[in-house]
Amino acid sequence: MASNILGIGTSALAAAQVGLSTTGHNIANASTPGFSRQVAVQSAATAQNFGYGYIGQGTQVAGITRVFNELMARQMVNSQSVSASSNIYNSQLGSINSMLSDATAGLNPSMTEFFGSVQDLAANPSDTPTRQSTLSYAQSLASRFQSTNNQLNEMRSDVNSQLTSSVALVNTYAKQIAGLNESIERALSADGNTPNDLLDQRDQVVNELSKQIKTTVVSQNQGSYNIYIGNGLPLVVGAETYGLSATNSPTDTTRLELAYTSNSVVTVLGINSLPGGNIGGLLQFRAESLDTTQNKIGQIALVLAETFNTQLKQGIDLNGDFGSNLFSIDAPVVSASTLNSSTATISSQVVNARAVTSSDYRLQYDGSNYNITRLSDKTVSGPYSSLPRTVDGVSFSVSGTIAAGDDFVIRPTQNAAGSLNVAITDVTKLAVASARLTASSPISNTGTGVISALSAKASSSSPTADPMVMTYSGTTYTVSPSREMIVTTSGISTTYAAGTAATIPSGSSVAVAGLSFTFSGTPTSGDTFTVTRSSNNAPGDNSNGLLLASLQTEGTVNNSKSTYINAFAELVNTVGNKTRELTVNAKAEAKVLQLATAAMQAESGVNLDEEATNLMRYQQAYQAAGKMMQIAGQLFDTLLQIG
Repeated sequence: MASNILGIGTSALAAAQVGLSTTGHNIANASTPGFSRQVAVQSAATAQNFGYGYIGQGTQVAGITRVFNELMARQMVNSQSVSASSNIYNSQLGSINSMLSDATAGLNPSMTEFFGSVQDLAANPSDTPTRQSTLSYAQSLASRFQSTNNQLNEMRSDVNSQLTSSVALVNTYAKQIAGLNESIERALSADGNTPNDLLDQRDQVVNELSKQIKTTVVSQNQGSYNIYIGNGLPLVVGAETYGLSATNSPTDTTRLELAYTSNSVVTVLGINSLPGGNIGGLLQFRAESLDTTQNKIGQIALVLAETFNTQLKQGIDLNGDFGSNLFSIDAPVVSASTLNSSTATISSQVVNARAVTSSDYRLQYDGSNYNITRLSDKTVSGPYSSLPRTVDGVSFSVSGTIAAGDDFVIRPTQNAAGSLNVAITDVTKLAVASARLTASSPISNTGTGVISALSAKASSSSPTADPMVMTYSGTTYTVSPSREMIVTTSGISTTYAAGTAATIPSGSSVAVAGLSFTFSGTPTSGDTFTVTRSSNNAPGDNSNGLLLASLQTEGTVNNSKSTYINAFAELVNTVGNKTRELTVNAKAEAKVLQLATAAMQAESGVNLDEEATNLMRYQQAYQAAGKMMQIAGQLFDTLLQIG
């Protein structure tokens, strides 16, 4: 009986010692990230039948388990991914919002000051200091556009850097998870006991991975995890890993795209393939906000430059010459895909700034036809059997022999703001006066057609031709040089593309190449009408200056629907509203993550008060077991003395 008591005491002592060790381990790791509370699980040892009944044989430690709720853990991983994405998008867009809404350093004050100087010039067309002031404000405006574009380019570069860092972290975490999978499988196959600390380490790595990208965990029977990222791309399968990489875009060497590597095959991924986490937030920010903002600012710069230049070239400067461009701006950027099989090149020019959108375009050749896709809304123009073609005020032409499958991206506005410069340094070149317009017809005309109410006001990026000849062919009219014509009859306007014959009923108003006039009468087939312009260098003439100043309040952007300033205000408002939306979403997602983390910690986290209580309980059990063993020893000694 004494030996039985000794065995029971020994088992109790061992169990208490395991409990003390487990509690001490919990206390030591209370601040360890990802650590889950562990519990020593005891069970009664098999009792022994002594004939008069079963007597217990003490206790045994069944195992050490960790308190872990897989459902809560997955919820926390998902919340971590969504919160990280919202936070980084909100942070990046907040920088753009602060830049655009700055009341002193933004674009709005520069545009207002520039057109204020143009109004002063119109009021004092012959004053040299006023002319110099106008050039100075023009330079300030160009510098502000350049500075804004440069800041956006820096953000673009920062996105590239952050994507590179995040991709490196994803690949590092993948290798760590694969290594832990292997270690956990080995531990389980050795004796079947669960390696709790290894499991905690792996779950913590998964949590860190979810900060970078949306992460889905699938548990396997052998104890390993299969990890999928984004919309289901396998990253870790057992001990095998797949990789992400940051690679240059095939159509833009300054832009990093993400690629997925599987069986040595590298596939460039679209933005929708990798949602969530820092990577998803950065890709979403760049595609939805950074690209759009930079393109819209470029659109305003391009339209302002082209429309102002067009109107300026309608006038006469102090030297008696026709006006020239005040602003210079680069042509649209054309990027050929690195996958193209031919050396063909695409050229692009802005032919009607008012019709230009803020979108990029993709031109593709299928072997027979060309298709031009407006990338902002995926609208396809075509198929066209040949080029050149004009879409949204932008012309597209091809040089060389193009091959089936060739792909080009055309960016009319992305770098426009950064390329805006002032092209005039001589104050006498500002053409504030108007040219003298004259309409005439030869004596060989046999009809009664006549042009009247002539005026020159730029309506497109094609300046007034000199001379412009309109010819009647019996039913329709054509102009030479070829230009777009807009015919308005009874308040209804019809646009005829350059090179297309137009129908002009008597009494209609016509706008062509910056000219507007009224055509009336009945011509005879073959009749021609000529409009010429000549210099008018009257010192006080400011009529073209007034037209230049009126551009500030005239609809010029987005097919003449918005003014420059209104277009910029719409952009600022859009960015501001999106920033507020993201701020609210980021706070909400942070709260969801906080609640998920709190719920997880409430179940799996270490409570030091609870562990202190357990420590005292196991200490008392240890002391009691020791006392039991002491009594067993005394009983054994008594038996020996009796024997």
